[in-house]
Amino acid sequence: MNDLYKVLTISEWENANENGFIETSLDIEDGFVHLSSSKQLALTLSLYFESESKLILLQIDGSEFGSSLVHEEIEGQRQGRFAHLYNKLSIDQISKKWIIERNSFDIPAEILQQIEMSN
Repeated sequence: MNDLYKVLTISEWENANENGFIETSLDIEDGFVHLSSSKQLALTLSLYFESESKLILLQIDGSEFGSSLVHEEIEGQRQGRFAHLYNKLSIDQISKKWIIERNSFDIPAEILQQIEMSN
């Protein structure tokens, strides 16, 4: 099993339940579904969901997607290979779901970047 993760706001999760597919505005804009590995997840939460107090965390088996799942190098604020799904992500493809809430302690983003870039 090749576990990957997708983080959604509560409203994005509600929209997914209505239409059966997970589509965020960023995914639509970029033309693929952004996914994170377990190693990348903490920094994803820190950088992109800082203002949210409650989120939905989805686990997806990446081995289901074949050639539509591409691990691509990115550069910028983050570096490394990230999973991009060039296909629709159905809510039926979710293997686990958690509601996560902001905790009282945050690891600084620079430490999370070091963790993400380490082997």
